[in-house]
Amino acid sequence: MSSMEPRRGGYSVPAGRPYALSELRGKLGSVGDQIGDLYDGSHPLEYEPVADTLYVAFKTAADLAPVKSYTGCELHPNGAIDPEAPAGWGRCLLCNDRRRRGERSVPAPAEQRRLGYPVPDPPYTLDVLKGYVQQVNDRAFSVTVSSPGEEFVELADTLHRAFIVARELSRPRNASGCAEHPGSPIDPTAPPGEGCLFCVGRRRQQQRPPGVPRMLPQVRRGERRTIQRRFERPPGL
Repeated sequence: MSSMEPRRGGYSVPAGRPYALSELRGKLGSVGDQIGDLYDGSHPLEYEPVADTLYVAFKTAADLAPVKSYTGCELHPNGAIDPEAPAGWGRCLLCNDRRRRGERSVPAPAEQRRLGYPVPDPPYTLDVLKGYVQQVNDRAFSVTVSSPGEEFVELADTLHRAFIVARELSRPRNASGCAEHPGSPIDPTAPPGEGCLFCVGRRRQQQRPPGVPRMLPQVRRGERRTIQRRFERPPGL
């Protein structure tokens, strides 16, 4: 057999997989250290580095897994999705529009694949985050460079779930109970459920008796403030 003839029946590791897998395991070790310092009352800012590290690990795992097709279309894998695709048709909006116009060059719909990455349902708690991270560690240290693509897909999916939970835990929490200002400070003298300091100040401003000076309302960007004059402008000015 000539030295230039390709090998048949052998398996070749995809380029970059050993390095990417090693990098992924290193990132997961950092996540374990970060989560170990958290507790149920941790501030949302303490979850931000965890979410950042999980996102980087997820991107690495997504590169290890086969490319996902959002539409199931070989021509437009990341194109727009048809929200009203007829039964038996694909999900690609571009191909379905051509098919509706009767163009015969449209290929038959390919096998439908999973769309995107999974998003877990709430509630989002520290225990849920730890559970997903444990699943990720079990999968990451059981796969090898020669593992099938489906195992890397499951690893990327689980990492995406963990990232979503960490991201939601890093958001400002609505301690004031106000839908308009969820991250506002709390007025300790306000009744329960009405502790938004901004709303309390606005109500007190509106309840002031006549004659008491009031703060001018905030002017939005691009608008001009209209001020009523207390005295008429002298003639000639």
